[in-house]
Amino acid sequence: MMVSFSQFLLSGSAGKILAFALATSAAVALAQSAAPARAEAPVTFNREIAPIIFHNCVACHRPGEAGPFPLRTYEEVHSHARQIAAVTRRRFMPPWLPEPGDLKFADQRGLTDEQITLIERWVDQGAMEGESPLPPLPPFAEGWQLGKPDMIVQAAKPLHVPASGTDIYWNFVLRLPLESPRWVKAVEIHPGDKRLVHHANILVDRTQSARRREEEPGAGFGGMEIRIEAETFEPDSHFLFWKPGTVAAAEPDGMALRFDKGTDLVLNTHLQPSGKPEIIQPSIGLYFTDQPATLHPMLLQMENDARLDIPPGERNFAVTDDFTLPLDVDLLAIYPHAHYLGKDMLALATLPDKSTKTLIHIKRWDLNWQAVYRYAAPVFLPRGTTISMRYSYDNSADNQANPHHPPQRVMGGNRSSDEMAHLWLQVLPRGAEARGDPRMVLQEALARHNVEKNPADFEAHYNLASMLQARNQLDEATAQYEAALRIRPDDAVANNAFGGLLASTGHGDEAAARFAAALKSRPDYFDAHYDLGIVLATQGDYRGAIEHFSAAVRLNPEDAAAEANLGSALALAEQLPEAKLHLEKALQLDPQNTLARENLEQLRERR
Repeated sequence: MMVSFSQFLLSGSAGKILAFALATSAAVALAQSAAPARAEAPVTFNREIAPIIFHNCVACHRPGEAGPFPLRTYEEVHSHARQIAAVTRRRFMPPWLPEPGDLKFADQRGLTDEQITLIERWVDQGAMEGESPLPPLPPFAEGWQLGKPDMIVQAAKPLHVPASGTDIYWNFVLRLPLESPRWVKAVEIHPGDKRLVHHANILVDRTQSARRREEEPGAGFGGMEIRIEAETFEPDSHFLFWKPGTVAAAEPDGMALRFDKGTDLVLNTHLQPSGKPEIIQPSIGLYFTDQPATLHPMLLQMENDARLDIPPGERNFAVTDDFTLPLDVDLLAIYPHAHYLGKDMLALATLPDKSTKTLIHIKRWDLNWQAVYRYAAPVFLPRGTTISMRYSYDNSADNQANPHHPPQRVMGGNRSSDEMAHLWLQVLPRGAEARGDPRMVLQEALARHNVEKNPADFEAHYNLASMLQARNQLDEATAQYEAALRIRPDDAVANNAFGGLLASTGHGDEAAARFAAALKSRPDYFDAHYDLGIVLATQGDYRGAIEHFSAAVRLNPEDAAAEANLGSALALAEQLPEAKLHLEKALQLDPQNTLARENLEQLRERR
């Protein structure tokens, strides 16, 4: 048989051929290793690093913003290159505290692993500028982020911040120059020199109660804990909050805020001395819309400050709170809060089917970068869902943020050296119209939860009493008012509200005693003077009624009802000329005031 040469070699020397092939591959590899390595393309600022810095850093690191130095040019970034590599490697910058999860937040920040590695390579290679064209800086609005506001209100008087000392909590009361109700689609806070302001938030005061705490008009007042009085049920609804890096945004369609004539905005600021005397005078910009609100969100506050009693050296002190929703809600935003000992902060939702959703998880809390986190899409939570707050605190010497050296026992409180365990949730209730305002259903459930959790919670007892009184559940409301006043016997608002309940049920003497107690605590309390005047007039004590109605008129000269009641009491006391003057003044203020018109007609008939 004739066999070809090639066939012979393949069949008879297969092992040698294979060995030759392996040897050849090794030789090629050896040759490649001996050849000069092809240099990896260098990372340059203009081509790779500038887009990262411009997108993630320049919003704060530019003149007039909170960043301690600008990062707009190669020279500015190069001078901080190693610092930037270090803080991004530790994920300290850009500041974004929540861990990645199934629920996405709007405006989510943070660098990818690849971007962090790229910055480190750039620094290790010498932080070269490169020859590629530098990309343009992103456009930033100068002055007001949302454009020129429709109305700008500024604090009437500046605050002089000392060069040193402890943190300062100051409340600026800004009067809105409104002549009629306006709908507001956006609020932008300019807190003043941003180097000094740790954070700031707005409280809406519709009764001008904050003005009474000012030593002089427009000067503001100190303190972190603020209580805003309201004549009707109107819970907090929007996060009106500023911190370094805050991006101003308009409210979603249908969620405008209503501000009325006489409304004040209280800007609660946390200030930090800079090392030299400073002056701060904040302002607020309002953007109006013609579209009234059709959606009415509410802020739910979970907390357990009473549980905070953290021993020195404790590394993992736990605080929890659980609240079960009484109706369906859409969760729009979330805001966890603690102070310097905060460590790990977790909020979970356990649904009725026992499945869970992580609403937010912050494994490395940093008070300096607290924020309101808005969800990219509303999170539906059905009735029966339990929201759980799980916080841990580190009071050891290893916690570099610990304000005490050596560590000390830390309790719950408002000072930054105290601690807090708070979780706010902005929710949009669904349904419940048959049961009334769904926000009141939520508020009552939360008040009952807080009373059960902490029987010493004055606000919870008072709020629950007010809601029960509004629903005419007077026996239970009485019990809650009494519980609140056992905690704060001298509280003017609670005494006056309880007096109103007692007066409505025919207990005039007890009501008068409560109104008198309110006035002892606050002699300039318009409502207490007015209400006590009503009770005394009903009891036939016209002289006493005149005294308190006169005080009410002095406190609020524009109140037609006070003028009408003063005129009526004067008429009953046979002081007819004076009665006529006040009844006429009441009709000037309110031409539809029935009491003033009828009593004035009777006076004319007696002539």
